[in-house]
Amino acid sequence: MILRLLMPFAVVPLLLGCGQSANNPNVDPLAKNVIDDAGLSNLLLSAGDPEQAVTYFSNASAEEPERADLRRGLAISLARAGRYPESARVYQELDGLGQASPADLLEYGYVTVRLQRWPDAEAIDARLPAGLNTPRRHIFAGILADQRKDWETADNAYNQAELLTTNPAKVLNNWGVSKMGRGAFEEAERLFERAVSFDSRLFSAKNNLAIARGLQGNYQLPLVPLSDRERATILNNLGVIAARRNQEDIAKGLFAAAVEAHPQHYQGASDKLAGLEATVEN
Repeated sequence: MILRLLMPFAVVPLLLGCGQSANNPNVDPLAKNVIDDAGLSNLLLSAGDPEQAVTYFSNASAEEPERADLRRGLAISLARAGRYPESARVYQELDGLGQASPADLLEYGYVTVRLQRWPDAEAIDARLPAGLNTPRRHIFAGILADQRKDWETADNAYNQAELLTTNPAKVLNNWGVSKMGRGAFEEAERLFERAVSFDSRLFSAKNNLAIARGLQGNYQLPLVPLSDRERATILNNLGVIAARRNQEDIAKGLFAAAVEAHPQHYQGASDKLAGLEATVEN
């Protein structure tokens, strides 16, 4: 429940087509290099459908296995698609071939965190050079410190990450999750409020703000921009908190509001509401 450069989409089929035409005698053999020189592979990594990026980089790296950039693209796109075990294996290959840059190791570290392979994540962290002074590197350090319950180190890491970025919304969101993990809900609430002030589109921060408030007994929606779908999701999550606290009347009201707010129908909230009503009747 707690949540931790685009080109037009038409560019994706273009790249996929070029990746699949390498063995076509009617295709200029320089075409693929022209695409690479244009930086379109990087654009593909941020395009809408990560599975299409996986297909492209999988085919391209199979054709040219010596190219680290294609293997790197495959690892990144697999992670974007949520295929973390496969991404980890590709990063291991990249590392084993001596082709992994410090930035690659850092992204590999994030994948191991997703897989909750904490010893591997700590080992990767120890290999990162001191000169890698980026917000993402410090967030990674903060996550590892959270896992160790080393709160001072975590706070220092998130603070350093915030100082290094011009848009700290995601840093503040991570820091707020860290505070919630310690039970410091008021501090978490302030961090989530700051995150939303920097990026009102960041749903994870809006959701976490509502949760931090709900865990303090405040089930009112925060005064932030919300779509109908976002409103329904947050009301449902607040209903779950109330239900776990045996505040059944409040939970029923929140689930009913979630169903009403959803642009179609919020089946999850409807099912929870029906379950609570059945419990009361019995």
